Amino acid sequence: MDLKAHIRAIPDFPKPGILFYDISTLLAHPRAWHATVERLAAALRPLEPELLVGIESRGFLVAAPLAYALGSGFAMIRKKGKLPGRTVRYSYDLEYGTDTIEMQEDAIAPGRRVAVLDDLVATGGTMAAAINLVAERGGHVVGAACIIELAFLHGRSRIAVPFTAMVSYDS
Repeated sequence: MDLKAHIRAIPDFPKPGILFYDISTLLAHPRAWHATVERLAAALRPLEPELLVGIESRGFLVAAPLAYALGSGFAMIRKKGKLPGRTVRYSYDLEYGTDTIEMQEDAIAPGRRVAVLDDLVATGGTMAAAINLVAERGGHVVGAACIIELAFLHGRSRIAVPFTAMVSYDS
């Protein structure tokens, strides 16, 4: 199945000049969504992750069903101030400024095998920050994955673990 056929491209969203790749049409198509989860599971299964970490917010849509399919646990990385209880933070540089992500302090047991997931990787900054946060908490990051990779932005070069994308766009 051609997963790209189920991903809608929306020009000028969220601002002029941006071509937004919308996975909501993929999620709405049962066979395409099932194929996506199965392909991600096949890619990650050999890495034997014990915990899948999803990056806010569409990364939750990817990681949660995949964790279920693999029999793994699931944890969230969110923007600052969105998680209850004690949290740990990681700040990182953006093209114009900085951002901060966080996770619950007890989300990762030291040495636990972790895979990090998001719906899309563009410049790789958020994915790299999430990997670093997990590693700082003692997690052993065995891999990362996404549905869409914007290869022309070279984000893969910032990801220092095995990485897979289900579809790639070169422009």
